[in-house]
Amino acid sequence: MTGKFAALKSRSYRTYLIGQSLANTGTWMQSIAQDWLVLHLTHSAFAVGVVMTLQFLPTLLFGVYGGQLADRYPRRRILLLTQTGNAALTGLLAVLTATGVVRPLHLYAFALLSGAILAVDAPTRQTFLTDVVPGGLLRGAVSLNAAVFQTTRLVGPAIAGVLMGTVGTGWVFALNTLCYAGPTIGLLRLRPGDLNPARPVVPEHGALRTAARYLARRPHIVRTIVLVGMVGTFGLNFPIVLTAMATQTFGGGAGTYAVFNIMLAVGSVTGALLAGTRGNPRLRLIVLAGAAFGVSQVVTAVAPGLGLFLVLLVLMGLTNLAFQAMANSSVQLWSDPRLRGRIMGIYMLVFTGGTPIGAPIIGAITSHFGARLGMAVCGAIPAATAIVLAVTYAIRSSTLRAAHAHVAHVRGKLVLLIDRT
Repeated sequence: MTGKFAALKSRSYRTYLIGQSLANTGTWMQSIAQDWLVLHLTHSAFAVGVVMTLQFLPTLLFGVYGGQLADRYPRRRILLLTQTGNAALTGLLAVLTATGVVRPLHLYAFALLSGAILAVDAPTRQTFLTDVVPGGLLRGAVSLNAAVFQTTRLVGPAIAGVLMGTVGTGWVFALNTLCYAGPTIGLLRLRPGDLNPARPVVPEHGALRTAARYLARRPHIVRTIVLVGMVGTFGLNFPIVLTAMATQTFGGGAGTYAVFNIMLAVGSVTGALLAGTRGNPRLRLIVLAGAAFGVSQVVTAVAPGLGLFLVLLVLMGLTNLAFQAMANSSVQLWSDPRLRGRIMGIYMLVFTGGTPIGAPIIGAITSHFGARLGMAVCGAIPAATAIVLAVTYAIRSSTLRAAHAHVAHVRGKLVLLIDRT
C-alpha cells in the first residue's frame, strides 16, 4: 500500500478506524435528527443556531484545557471516558424523544453537556492519531480518516431519514447510543505495545503560555489556524442554512435535507482523498483551498434550481474537506510533539469554538433575510479571509526577497571592494 492507504498496514490503525467508522455513522444520524427535531419543535432557524452555539460553547471556553489534558494523561483512557459519557447522554435523549416528552429545553441542555465532552474529546482524538500511526503515515491517515468520516455521511443521513419517516426520531438517537460501542470496543482492543504515545508532559506553570510563545515564532501555523477559525465560525453552519434551504427555498422536508447532506458527503470524500495525495502541501495551497470553499458556497447559495444546487453541493464538499484535511495534518506535522495536544486544543478552539459566535449571527441573518443570504455570508467571510492572508503572504514574501537581494547586493560590493584593495 502506498500514499494515503499506507496507514492501513498498521493493525492498530485498522482497529481504530473500524470503531470510528461506526461512531461516525451514528454521529451523522444524530446530527440530521437533532437539527430536524429542533426545527420541528420551534419552527425557527435561529433556534437551530442556538443549539449549535450551546454545543460548541464549552470548546470556546475550555477547549485549550482539553488539549492540555491530552498532553498530560493517557489519551486512550480519556477517549474511553468520553465515549461512555456520550453514550449515556444520547441514551437519555432517545428515551425523552421516544416517549414524546422532549422539549427545546431538553435539546439545549443536551447540546451543552455533549459540548462539554467534545471540548475534551476533540483535541484528544486529533492527537491520538499520532499514537496509532508513525509520523510518516500521519498525513495519509488524517486524509483517510476524513474520507471515511465523510463516507459515513452518505450512510448516516440515509438511515436517519428512513427511521425518522417510519418509527420516529427517538429511534435515531437510540441507534446512535449503540453505535458508541464501536469506538469503545476498538479502543479496548488496541494493544498498548503497538501504540506510540508521546511521553506525558509534567504539569508546569504557564503551559498554555509556552504553546502561545511557540506559535508566535511560527507564523505559517498561526495563519493556518486563523483561516481554520474563520471557516469553522462562519463557513460550516450547514445545519442552519441547509435546513432553511430545504424548507424555505425548495419547499422540501427532512428527506430533502438528508439528500443535501449526502451530496455534501460525495464531494467531501473526494476532497479528503485528493488531500491525501499531497505529500507536503505548502501554506499557499491551504489558503487557496480555503478560498475555493468560500467562493463555492457563495455560488451554491445563488443557484436558481434544485438540480444545480445539488451539483454545487458536491463541489462545496470537495473544497471544504480538501482544506480541512490539509490544514489539520499540516498543523500536527508542523508542531512539536511535546506541545501537539495544546496546539490542537487551540486549533479545535478556533475551529469549533467560534460556532457560538457565528451560529447566532448566521441564524439571525437566515431567519430575517432568507436562506440564500445566510448561506452566501457563510462563504463570503472565509473567502475574504483567505484573500487577505494571500495578499499579506505575498507582500511578506516580496519583502523578504527584496531584503535578500539587497543583502546579496551589499555583499557583492564588499567582495568587489576587498578584491580591489
